Amino acid sequence: MTTTDSLTPHPVLRVAPAAPAEAAAHFRASLVFHADVSDVAAALGADGDPGFVVLDSRSTDAWEQGHIPGAVHLPTALIPGQAGQLLDRSVPVVTYCWGPGCNGATRAALALAELGYQVKEMLGGFEYWVREGFEFENWEGRERRTADPLTAPAGSDDCGC
Repeated sequence: MTTTDSLTPHPVLRVAPAAPAEAAAHFRASLVFHADVSDVAAALGADGDPGFVVLDSRSTDAWEQGHIPGAVHLPTALIPGQAGQLLDRSVPVVTYCWGPGCNGATRAALALAELGYQVKEMLGGFEYWVREGFEFENWEGRERRTADPLTAPAGSDDCGC
């Protein structure tokens, strides 16, 4: 190892972390735009109105494969023409699509925000809803799969985060 190698930081710190105040502002802003699957499930499972509506922005074929119970189905391309008939502008909307490898929920959230809706994107999408063991429905009825231990703690609905 040369002297130069010992002075070159590894990739993690090659760009220094933000100052704490900057980091706090960034992460606070992130929470303004995103909700996670577990928090959405907890809010929907609690007694009373969760204070938001969940919107599935996928195709009809995807919706029929499975969706979150109680979600509104509105594919992204149809949002400009149909959102006003299906959604109340005074109620925040939480969008979801397939999963973390899909930006459909982001596009749907953008379309809704441009129409004047308060909106958040559900991180993980339908994939993580199912992987975390939450109930979903399809044309056959309601179903629940065993939680994937890589995405949810075994034997608990609370990951502690």
